[in-house]
Amino acid sequence: MKRTIVVLLVVFAGRAWSQAPAPQKSDSSKWGWKHSVVSGVTLTQVALKDWAQGGEDALSWTIRLEGKSVLDDTLFTLGNSYKMVFGQARLGSDKTRKTEDRLEMESVFTHKLGAHVNPYVGATLKTQFAIGVTIDATGKETPVSKLFDPGYLTQSAGFGYQPAAVVKTRLGIALREIVTSRYWQHANDPKTPESHRVKVRVDGGFESVTDIDWKLDDNLLFRSKLEIFSPVRKPSDATLRMDNTITATVNKYLVVMLNVFLINDERATTRLQVKEVLSVGFSYALF
Repeated sequence: MKRTIVVLLVVFAGRAWSQAPAPQKSDSSKWGWKHSVVSGVTLTQVALKDWAQGGEDALSWTIRLEGKSVLDDTLFTLGNSYKMVFGQARLGSDKTRKTEDRLEMESVFTHKLGAHVNPYVGATLKTQFAIGVTIDATGKETPVSKLFDPGYLTQSAGFGYQPAAVVKTRLGIALREIVTSRYWQHANDPKTPESHRVKVRVDGGFESVTDIDWKLDDNLLFRSKLEIFSPVRKPSDATLRMDNTITATVNKYLVVMLNVFLINDERATTRLQVKEVLSVGFSYALF
């Protein structure tokens, strides 16, 4: 499955490269900070009264905030990005449950050597806002996560390569920390004896990150981020995260979004985790 995902990404990157515009002449006006922040809200509501065909009331909502702050200079680039997503749903008389919960931040400093390949140092943080639970067949809830439990911190250094304006990739050595306080299972193997369990797991390894930001049409945008971390001590425990989003802009405020999020982490489960979200909602560029 990993090989198939990588092949698909290479195909998208190849097409993006072939359609990339020719490099433009240097323009000093492009240097300095550039900020972009986009917020969005999706809401679905169903209310029934004396409905003979049956069914239940339903309410679901999602709030999304994504942004980038990039400082571009003649000698370096400092890129900061963040993503915050939270959503809940309620069906009938059931309690409200969490459906989306992501808090992610990334900062990358790149030194320009005047070539396509440039050295970088970077750091990322991934966690969630609220308590997450699993539900068994009897309806019993078991808490498995909360704010910064787990928290994934990664520091890396290496070289970045930008073959086209819409494709960026980097490869380097990395140090990843999985921080927990109560839900130790995220930082330990399932078979780890209780006496050997740790709350903070530190792994040294290699990191590969590829970003695609491709405008397919005037109102159609494809974004993809592939992250792979392979620990030195056990390369077979490599984790893969792939976040793909296609956004279609209907008008200035109305958008249709399809997101497919893949995670392959054998510490969490031996199966490939897949989340697919199709949403229609309002989006607004704050600046």
